[in-house]
Amino acid sequence: MRIDRMLAIVIHLLNKQRASARELAEKFEVSIRTVYRDIDAINLAGIPVVSYSGNNGGFGIMENYKLDRQLLSLNDMKSMLSALKGINSTLEDRYLTSAIDKITTLIPKDKADEFDSHNGNVIIDILPWTYGEVQKAIVRSLNDAIKDRVVVSFDYKNLKGERYRRTVEPMSLVFKGYSWYLYGYCLAKNDYRIFRITRMKELEVSSDVFDRRDQSYFDVVPWGDADASSIELKLKFFPEIKEKIEESFDNDGIVYLEDGSMIMNLRMPEDNWLYSFILSFGEHAEVLEPLHIRNIIREKAGKVADIYM
Repeated sequence: MRIDRMLAIVIHLLNKQRASARELAEKFEVSIRTVYRDIDAINLAGIPVVSYSGNNGGFGIMENYKLDRQLLSLNDMKSMLSALKGINSTLEDRYLTSAIDKITTLIPKDKADEFDSHNGNVIIDILPWTYGEVQKAIVRSLNDAIKDRVVVSFDYKNLKGERYRRTVEPMSLVFKGYSWYLYGYCLAKNDYRIFRITRMKELEVSSDVFDRRDQSYFDVVPWGDADASSIELKLKFFPEIKEKIEESFDNDGIVYLEDGSMIMNLRMPEDNWLYSFILSFGEHAEVLEPLHIRNIIREKAGKVADIYM
């Protein structure tokens, strides 16, 4: 629908300083002439879209223009508040609290009852079941250290049970695979690392300020934490759990065999979580490659069987 496209153009221009007519046409899969018509209609609606000439030209929203509450539907605000409240239940961040308050003020008074009834419909709780108050406090302290750009130190236990002291420039909190991680630059290793927060003890936040480095989590860390290296897995799943596999993984990566079995190639960190992940499928999964993972799973499955002998 045209009105949906026009709103999407406004949001795109608000998030990006300028965009050419060709760029907008390609993004929204319409002709350049249609883009010009949409821009004219947006201006008539009272949203000031300005055309700039030159090498860096294009369309842009006039500076200092503020987003009006009417551009956000009640469902938009419900979704944003559910997500923000879910994150803030863990972080208790004053900036997130402020954002929640600001969005709440946009809710029309005549829709307040409808909004209140929605609060219990969608609940986002990103804190793992096993997290206690100590780990919550670590997450919140790290979040503050990231914002203040100050160095942190902590004892860290690797998969072998060895404990080391680490001094790190904290850059990002990462929630992945039901766990919280810290991504940062380890001064002991002179390299980027990910640390699993459940393995941290004796956290200290210093007053030493650092300049944030350029590389982000997405640039340098494909998988895993400070002690886990990423490996290529080839797994076979049997037909009995077809629905579970199709719900859990991207279907484009599944190869179906004639007998109904499924083959998947995955890249994952090798650690105890990986072994538990494979064993969670019981007799309905088989490791085809690599051989050493196949042997580890065989050994662990044997020990489980011995318990029930």
